Amino acid sequence: MAEQVGVAEQVDVVVVGMGPGGADVAERLAEAGLEVVGVDAELVGGECPYWGCVPSKMMVRAADLLAEAGRVVGMAGSAAVDADWTPVARRIRDEATDDWDDTVAVRRFESKGGRFVRGWGVLDGPGRVLVDGSVFEAKRAVVVGVGQRVAIPPVHGLEGTPYWTNREAIETESVPSSLAVIGGGSIGVEFAQVFSRFASVVTVLEGGTRLIGAEEPECSALLAEVFSAGGIGVHCGVTVSSVDHDGEQFTVHAEGMDPLRAERLLVATGRRADLDTLGVATVGLDPSARSVPVDDHLRVEGTERTWAVGDVTGKGAFTHVSMYQADIVVNDVLGRPVVPADYRALPRVTFTDPEIGSVGRSEEDARAAGLAVRVGTTRLEGSSRGWIHKAGNEGLIKVVEDADRGVLVGGAAAGPSGGEVLGLLALAVHAQIPTDTLRHMIYAYPTFHRAILDALADLDRG
Repeated sequence: MAEQVGVAEQVDVVVVGMGPGGADVAERLAEAGLEVVGVDAELVGGECPYWGCVPSKMMVRAADLLAEAGRVVGMAGSAAVDADWTPVARRIRDEATDDWDDTVAVRRFESKGGRFVRGWGVLDGPGRVLVDGSVFEAKRAVVVGVGQRVAIPPVHGLEGTPYWTNREAIETESVPSSLAVIGGGSIGVEFAQVFSRFASVVTVLEGGTRLIGAEEPECSALLAEVFSAGGIGVHCGVTVSSVDHDGEQFTVHAEGMDPLRAERLLVATGRRADLDTLGVATVGLDPSARSVPVDDHLRVEGTERTWAVGDVTGKGAFTHVSMYQADIVVNDVLGRPVVPADYRALPRVTFTDPEIGSVGRSEEDARAAGLAVRVGTTRLEGSSRGWIHKAGNEGLIKVVEDADRGVLVGGAAAGPSGGEVLGLLALAVHAQIPTDTLRHMIYAYPTFHRAILDALADLDRG
C-alpha cells in the first residue's frame, strides 16, 4: 500500500541532510529571512563532529602525546608514561559529541529562524520532499546534503558479526588487545596508529598495492616504514575472503596469508552515497550513480531549483569541501554574485604521525592529463629543522610542476605538522603562483616549510 501523505506545506527552502555543509546552508538562509526546513533522521552536524574528524583527531592527539613522550629518551632525559584510554573516551563524550546528543545544534538552527524536522527526507519530484508522511514544497530551493554511508564489503561471514566501523571505534570505552583493520585508506591508517600506540596489536589488510593509495607513492612508502618501525603489521595486495567470530575474537581469512586472529575488527573500506533511497529518480537522476551531478554553482544538473552540497556531490568527502560549497549555494540561492566552484587546489590531510597532506594533482594524474610534468622531492630529515627535530622527523615534500606554464599543479607535505606545511603549497596551486616567484620568496629559518625550497631546487636537477 502506498504511503499516505498530507497536503503539501509550502516553504522557501528544504535542506535534506544537515551535515556540516547542509546545516551551514540552512542556518545562513534562515538568517537571511527565508522560511527554511532542515531535515535529518540522524544528528544535526553530520558525521564530522560526532564520529568523524573532531573525535578522531582527539584520539590522534592523545596517541601522538604518547609517542612524543617516548621520544624524550636520548634528547631530554627520560620519561615514563602509562597509556590510559579513560580520559580519551571521556573527552570525546564531553567535548566532541556531547554524548551523541544534537540538542545544542538543533537549538542553534532554530534560534536563527529555521525549523528542524527529524526524519528521512525523500525527493518526490521537482521542489518536493517527503518526510515520514509529510510533504514540503520548496518555492525557492531544495538543497541535498545527505552525505555518505559506510560501504561494507561483501565478505563471507562478516554480516552479523560485531565488527566496528568508524562509529564503534570512536565510541569504544576500552582498547582491544588486538585489532585487525580491513582497509588502508585514511580512516583505516589513522585508527590503526591510534590503537597501536595504546598498546593494541594492530594489523592492516589493504586490497590495493599500497597504503593510502590516493596519495603519492613516496608518502605511502614513508607511512609503511613508520608503521613497520612502530610494530603495526601491514599486508597490501590481499583479498579478504571470509570472516569468522566465535563470540570472543575474529578470525580473518585472506588469500596468501595465514588466518589472522584479533579481538576486534575494524572495517574501513570507504563510504558511498545511497541515492536510491533518496528518491533521485523522481527528479530525473540515476539512482545507481555514485554521486549527484552538479555544475560550478552546485546546481544539480537537469533539475529545477535543486542544489547539492557535500559528499553526495562526489567532489571530495571532506568537511572543508562541504563548507566551501555551502558558501556558493547560499549566495546562489539568494541571488548574490557567485565565484564558481574550483577544485584544482583541493587539499586533504591524513592525520597519522607523520601527517600526510596533499593538494591538487598527483604526479600520476598530471602525467595522465598530458601535462609537461617536472617533479621535485626532498626528505625532511635532511633539512635544518628536521635535523634539529631529530626523533619523529620522518617526512618529505614533493612538488609537481606544469613546466609549460611554470606553476605548481600539485604537492605533498608529509612530516611533523605536514597538514600545516601544506598551506603554502595549497596557496601556490590555487593562485597559480609562478614557480620562479616561489623560489625567490624569503622562507623563515629554521622551519619545516623552508624545505619547500629544496623541493623546488630538485625540480631543476630533475
